[in-house]
Amino acid sequence: MSTTLENIQRQISENPILIYMKGSPQLPQCGFSAQTVQALMACGERFAFVNVLDNPDIRAELPKYANWPTFPQLWVEGELVGGCDIVVEMHNSGELEPLIKQAAERAGQNEENPGQ
Repeated sequence: MSTTLENIQRQISENPILIYMKGSPQLPQCGFSAQTVQALMACGERFAFVNVLDNPDIRAELPKYANWPTFPQLWVEGELVGGCDIVVEMHNSGELEPLIKQAAERAGQNEENPGQ
């Protein structure tokens, strides 16, 4: 049985674009999660999500692991990008889309060429 911390590390390493949020992309349960998902969806790439409301252990442990106290949290290629304010600001400045597209492209290359 894996620990919550191991589970978080596995989720982050296995998903090149991952958002920890309240609710789901289709039904966000807070305004900050909704804004972040909208910015992420505008980039046009697939991404994974974890609903922290359904995972109280992750909701409790992730802020300590990430050293980031709030949700949502956007992770790209194993690195914490930030929360709502940062993601929305990056979207508005045009920085988010290239970051997301590059991560998706690299993930696609890795799927086509395992071990690369």
